Parts: sequence; structure tokens; C-alpha cells
Amino acid sequence: MSELTVQSIPHRPPFLFVDEVVEVAERRIVTNWTADPAADFFRGHYPGHPVMPGVLLCECCFQAGALLIAARLGGYDPAKGVPVVTRIQDARFKRMVKPADRVTMEVTLADELDGAFFLTGKVSVEGQLAVRVTFVCMQSKSE
Repeated sequence: MSELTVQSIPHRPPFLFVDEVVEVAERRIVTNWTADPAADFFRGHYPGHPVMPGVLLCECCFQAGALLIAARLGGYDPAKGVPVVTRIQDARFKRMVKPADRVTMEVTLADELDGAFFLTGKVSVEGQLAVRVTFVCMQSKSE
């Protein structure tokens, strides 16, 4: 496995949802991110009672998954393509994520077939499951 940092994926602020890579193995990655209270989505998503949108919680998993794929492919090379989600299945939302929450993403690789990576992601806050989602990613040529 290569050394991973947030530079190993194409995402950048304000659309980067990984602060640190905690653990990486052949088929599993764990990352963390702190929900910035100043993020624009908190201002408009339930004003007065800000909650992180579920689709962005899924994006946290997708970015962790992209890091796992980068590790499996020996690093991120934009010339070889960018990681894109091609399928989302069975997203289940269990807990709200609020400003300043520290979220942990755990993504595991279930299968790899013809360049498609079949993954399951979990987002948790203080050990409590917030989201579980299965998804598929592939490398796509950026043109």
C-alpha cells in the first residue's frame, strides 16, 4: 500500500471531506473529518437547527473509498482517470451530523471486477452509526 494523504484524491476544499487517513489496509480504510460549522451547507440546511445533508455524508464515504482505490492502484494519477461513483445502493441514515461533529468513515472493499470497485461505507460520530451505504466506483478518464 502506498502512503496516503488527502492529496491522493482530486478533491479540494471546500469539497474535501477527509482530514486524515487513520488506517489503510488492502481492503479497508478508516478516515476522519470534522464538520466545519462555517460550511455554507449548514447555513441553509435547516436554519436554526443545522444538520449535514445526507448526500454529503455519503460523499464522505465516497472520498474515503477513492483513497482506498488510490492505495490499491499505487497512487492517484489524473492521467489515468479520476474516481467516480457509478452506483449508490441501500443508503441508510441513522443519526444526524451537526456542526463541529468529528466523523469517522470506514470503507471496505467487497469485490473488484473489470475496474469496478464494490464498496460499503459507514459514517459514525462518537461510535454511533450515522450512515451506511453501498456503492460502486470506477476510474473515469477526465476529458
